[in-house]
Amino acid sequence: MAFAWFVVRLLAVTAGFAALHYYLWWRLCRDTTRQGSRWRVAGAVVLGVLALFGLLARFLTPSAAPLDVQAAVGYPGLIWFGVFLYLFGLLLVGEVLRFLIIRRARRGMSESEAAADRADGFWHHLRSILVRLRLWPRASADDAEADSGQAATDARNTSRTTAANRQSTAGSGSNASHGTGPTRRRVMSRAIGVSASALAVATVGHGLYEGYRTPQLKPVTVNLARLDRRFDGYRIAVVGDTHFSAIRGRGYCERVVEQINRADADLIAFVGDLASNEADQVRDATDPLADLESRDGTFFVAGNAEHYVGADEWYDRVAELGMTGLPNTRVELPGFDLAGVNDLVVEERRFKDETGPDFEAALGDRDPERPVILLAHQPNAVDRTAGYGVDLQLSGHTHGGQMWPVHYASLIRSGQLTGLELHGDTQVYVTNGAGTNGPPIRVGADADITVMTLRAGA
Repeated sequence: MAFAWFVVRLLAVTAGFAALHYYLWWRLCRDTTRQGSRWRVAGAVVLGVLALFGLLARFLTPSAAPLDVQAAVGYPGLIWFGVFLYLFGLLLVGEVLRFLIIRRARRGMSESEAAADRADGFWHHLRSILVRLRLWPRASADDAEADSGQAATDARNTSRTTAANRQSTAGSGSNASHGTGPTRRRVMSRAIGVSASALAVATVGHGLYEGYRTPQLKPVTVNLARLDRRFDGYRIAVVGDTHFSAIRGRGYCERVVEQINRADADLIAFVGDLASNEADQVRDATDPLADLESRDGTFFVAGNAEHYVGADEWYDRVAELGMTGLPNTRVELPGFDLAGVNDLVVEERRFKDETGPDFEAALGDRDPERPVILLAHQPNAVDRTAGYGVDLQLSGHTHGGQMWPVHYASLIRSGQLTGLELHGDTQVYVTNGAGTNGPPIRVGADADITVMTLRAGA
């Protein structure tokens, strides 16, 4: 059953990805070149190879494949996926501009010329394919246009050829050149295609720089009304979503550890998604975590990424590195209780071999006079903490949106995107995270390691 579902997903994703890349080819290659141009063939080959890398990256990173294989397909595939997202989005925006320009140009055309112009368009071509596949209804007016489209195109091409020949024999060389030059539609397509491509590449270039640079230390102050004044100024380094993997390895981990240690924190809190791969796969990449330094220790809760690959193994691994796991449990520190719960994804996906969140085990039967800080990977875990007297919840998961305009989808899904917000009587802080998931790109959501200073009193 699992294999059958994998095959269905593979076929669906492949078909959808191929269709979207066909749209890219049409707009960037077919619309911008003449029929028979070698650039059309070259563009099809390049886009086909990039689409293949994108699919391989989708299904192999992460996976059980060797890390070298994951890196070989992950870097080009995931980077291309980022370019593809922005390029596709920009071309869709270009459709609006294209529509307005073409609509204005058609006002001066005859009915047959307008029909031929429509027959040359991508959307007319797509509709005709869907009609032949019986996936689109045939309206009578559309039928007439579809049936006459090719004839109108041939008539227009014949008219242009005749006009060009007449200019060649009766006029000057410049007039002949004008008659056989690029059409207004092709010039417009080139302008839109070049602009969209340049902007997409520039955006992803900036996003790669932001995605791989060392996360900045982000100072935040949080007031806890019940915190004893003896612990005023207590510092917590909040780290999330490092996603160590085949494309984010040991070197990046070393830089993150050095940055965390610069915070000179009393406590380090990892709020999930430490890595994307199984614990043993990225053992070498995560070895530098053993060098973390803080006065009261380093604590960890699993995120959805760990539950996908085995949270129990990750709790064992962080113990080897000198960190304390908090799977549905808590510890009593001198100034407050520190609790942790497993991720909500176990309940959402109904994983059989994983342990889901247990808020009663982590927060029940405790001294209600003591302040409590909860580590929970997803910010919407706060919906389950009513009645437990949680003073502060530390979360990640959203990556701050990671790639604009994905911010809006992340906000809808998680309820809180980044920063500090009050939910009832509980303050929830969401870090942007120190790594990336999927494309190693950040646009409009800089990575951070939060240095949180607790203040006693309201």
